[in-house]
Amino acid sequence: MKFYGYPLSDLTVEETGPVALAEVTLCADPGELKAIARFLRDCAEEMERIGADYDHLHLSDRIAQFETSPQFVVAAATLG
Repeated sequence: MKFYGYPLSDLTVEETGPVALAEVTLCADPGELKAIARFLRDCAEEMERIGADYDHLHLSDRIAQFETSPQFVVAAATLG
């Protein structure tokens, strides 16, 4: 497992590129953590079902309450 991220900046994601992270801190309330846990479980199940064709999923595309949150993306290990 690897973690990547993008800095908060006026530059676009395409202009900055992902940066490998040594640590990730998730600041959330219990309800948000439970929703994220369900999302992660769903990602794992979809990854198993799709196999090698699995690419990535965005939390905000699956759960509307996260539309204004920073992007949380689950990608296949092969993409890292």
